[in-house]
Formats: sequence, C-alpha cells, structure tokens
Amino acid sequence: MTVVTEQHEDHGATFEERDGRKLVRHYGRPERTHRAVRNGAGVIEMGYGVVVVEGDDRIEFVDDTVSNRVPRDDGEGVYALLLDPQGRIETDLYVYNAGERLLCFTPPTRAGPLVDDWSEKVFIQDVDVREASTDFAVFGVHGPKSTEKVASVLNKAGAPEPPLSFVRGSMGGEGVTVVAGDGLAGEEGYEVVCSADAAERVFETLLTFGMNAVPFGYRTWETLTAEAGTPLFATELRDRIPNVLGLRNAVDFEKGCFVGQEVISKVENRGRPSQRLVGLRIDGDAVPDSGADVRADGDVVGAVTRATASPLLDAPIALALVDFDADLAEGVSVPAGDGAVDADRAALPFVEGSATSARLPDYSDG
Repeated sequence: MTVVTEQHEDHGATFEERDGRKLVRHYGRPERTHRAVRNGAGVIEMGYGVVVVEGDDRIEFVDDTVSNRVPRDDGEGVYALLLDPQGRIETDLYVYNAGERLLCFTPPTRAGPLVDDWSEKVFIQDVDVREASTDFAVFGVHGPKSTEKVASVLNKAGAPEPPLSFVRGSMGGEGVTVVAGDGLAGEEGYEVVCSADAAERVFETLLTFGMNAVPFGYRTWETLTAEAGTPLFATELRDRIPNVLGLRNAVDFEKGCFVGQEVISKVENRGRPSQRLVGLRIDGDAVPDSGADVRADGDVVGAVTRATASPLLDAPIALALVDFDADLAEGVSVPAGDGAVDADRAALPFVEGSATSARLPDYSDG
C-alpha cells in the first residue's frame, strides 16, 4: 500500500499490485512524463521494505552477513548484497548508519524474510532486529535538476554528497532525511525519507513548492533504469551471482568472510564469469518478453531479462544475460511479437544522462 494513496489519486494515478503492495503504475502519458524527468525533475514514491537494526553490536553483526563494508559513521550508507552459500543473491539492500541504529532498505518482499533470517542468527550479541516498513515513507527525486529541486525545499541543510551519504533537515515543516542517490535512473537523484505520518505534507511540498517537479510511477522508473543500464532485483539480480552482473559496487572482496564470499571470490580469481549482462537495441516495434531466447548464428547464447520501449530512443531496448564469450558482433535475433526480430548489441547505458548508474555492469577486472 502506498503511504499517500489519496494524493496519488488526486493526480490521476493508475495503481498496480507489485510484490504484494499497491504502487503507482503511472499518472497518464508515461512517455511524456519520462521526458519531463530526463529534462527536469520528477518525484516517485518508492516501495521499499525497511529493517531497523539496533544494539551495541549492530554494525559488526550486519557487517558479518553482507557483501560490503557497513559504514561506521553516522550519515553514511552503502549498497550491499545478502548471498546464499552458492553465492547467489537473496536480496540487495542499502544500509545506512543513522547513529544509534542501522536502517536497511530492501525490495518490499525481502524485509520480512531478512528479519527472520537475522533474528535466528542473533546469539549473545546485543542486537535487535525488526521490520519497520510501515513506519516510513520514501520519495525519490530524480532528474538533471533534482539538486536544485531538493535545495529549493530543504531547510536546515544542504543537498548531501557523495552518493549514499545523507543529511537531516525539514520540508514543509516536517523532519526529513535526504540521501544522495547512486544514479539508478541515469540522472542526479535523491531519496527523501520521513515518518509515515509526515508523508502527505512532504509529498505535497516536493510537488508544489520550490522548483517544478512532476510525479511519476513505476512504469517510468522501469524505462529510466533500463535506459541507464541498471540491473534491478526482480529482473536481473535475484538468484544470480553478482559477478555475472558486473555488480562491483556491491562487493568488497577484501573484507572479512561473509556467506557466499568463497564462491564469488573463485569466480573473480578465474578472471571472468560464465555470463555477462549486455544491452540490445531491437529492430522494429515489437518488445521481447522477459526470458526470450537470444540467438547468435542460430545458437541460443542467452536470454532477455527485461525489455521496454525507450521513450528517448523511440525503439525497443533490452537487457540480456548472454554467454561471456558469445560473439554478438554480427547481431542477434530475439522472439518478439509473432516471430523473431533482429537486434544489435548496444553500449550501456543506452542513454547518457546527468549521472551514471553505480550498478552499470563493470567487467574491467574480469
């Protein structure tokens, strides 16, 4: 359920069920909204799950389980993964050091299982883990003018930097925490976190005060992140090892032991994973389905993970996992519509914006 459903309805929102939660799909004219975000600033209510970790041993406990180093200082955050023993991604998450507690933002369906998993692992440590998804609202502000937008309505603080650092201030008389984004939409961005009971006032402030900003939903988020070459949990990350995604910003290979580290370190030491994530530009208008075979010279070399019509390129685009050594230079074919369509490999990101996604696949050391 969204936190500000009535306000979304007032703006003409169409809703969808996603991972058991009611979220905004779009407000009408999503392609036009996409361009408005690319040219200015837009606001989206994010559908995170939230896990709070408290206690004297909170940092050491979480650091022992996730793939990246948990920050020791208040006001800092990190992107990390929780892996299974085979090195496959069980969830991705952002971990923020908020002083006396850690706040972990997860995909919406993963907060509950994460609480159960961590609670079972607490023995003699001073650690308390609980889900707090309904306690908070999170609004993303994205676009090349998002810094100006945030600065125009944020009081008692300046826009934070670098990525995943945060500041505390107020908007519309309500207390907020503003986190510097990591470019997932291919644009400058921030996330504004507030208590659920302050959400209506904060959302209104972001849309109607200071610089202009348009509301947008998850359909536009999907096209923005696809153009930016950003792998997402539901379509690219889940149950895959991070090496095949080139997800280098989520793993510190030099930190202490964590579940799955041995497997992904072996892949790292081999120099290359079995597959890699690539971009495809599709000929024609048909958009391939997720899971569609990718063929090169008649052989199946991979599968589409996500495809969409790009509003800026005016053509379908796709992300696909293919064999690492697959030769795509002569083009490929993908089932779409009533038959197969041709496609060409495209450099990621598909669209250059005001920022580069921190999740852009990187195989430079592989």
